Amino acid sequence: MATRWIDWPQAWRIIASRYPPINLFERLTPDPAVWEALIALEQMTNPRLRDEVGEIALVPPEDRVSGPGASYVMASFTHVNKAGSRFSDGTFGVYYAAAEIQTAIAETVFHFEVYARDSNDPPRMEDMRVVVGSVTETFDDVAAVEEPYRSELLDPDRYTAAQPFARQLREEGSMGVVYPSVRYRGGNCIGAFKPSAIGLPRQERHLKYRWNGERVDRYFDYQQDIWIAL
Repeated sequence: MATRWIDWPQAWRIIASRYPPINLFERLTPDPAVWEALIALEQMTNPRLRDEVGEIALVPPEDRVSGPGASYVMASFTHVNKAGSRFSDGTFGVYYAAAEIQTAIAETVFHFEVYARDSNDPPRMEDMRVVVGSVTETFDDVAAVEEPYRSELLDPDRYTAAQPFARQLREEGSMGVVYPSVRYRGGNCIGAFKPSAIGLPRQERHLKYRWNGERVDRYFDYQQDIWIAL
């Protein structure tokens, strides 16, 4: 499998603002081997902590990260989407990010629309949090996979080939994959399999997506103070 060295000063990720940072990850000791004991102690006085922290046992101690911004990374691996995603079968977490903010917007708008349609949502708005961190790591390069397998891995509607492909890479110790976006032409994305593959990100700005009952037709950029049509 061909690999590519990724050196992105900015890796853009967008999440719903209703998911706040998990403060415990921001202030835990740098020694991740003792996290289970510390979390168990804190749960005795904070019964909501288990829901906030998620399944810390899913992340080996050597792959855990802490400090300012750590929760944005760790949450991707301790709160696993059981329905799966392109490069996860639902048994492990993946941190998705893009090299360009417009790619991150296109990717998240697509998934927001799928969720809203499936839920029969009426017109509504949703605040989104933009986080940015650097990435300097070697990833397996999906773009280098020969056809027709590459097209199967990047199928815009089905993940049947991509999920077992990613699971095998992860089991072999891969740090993650880099791949061309299927939602934004010319965009590039990563799917990291380990928190340690990602530099700790910071909050960069907020956006507001407007769902008109059929699609996200525009978003508001709080930093620029303007609505932008899609």
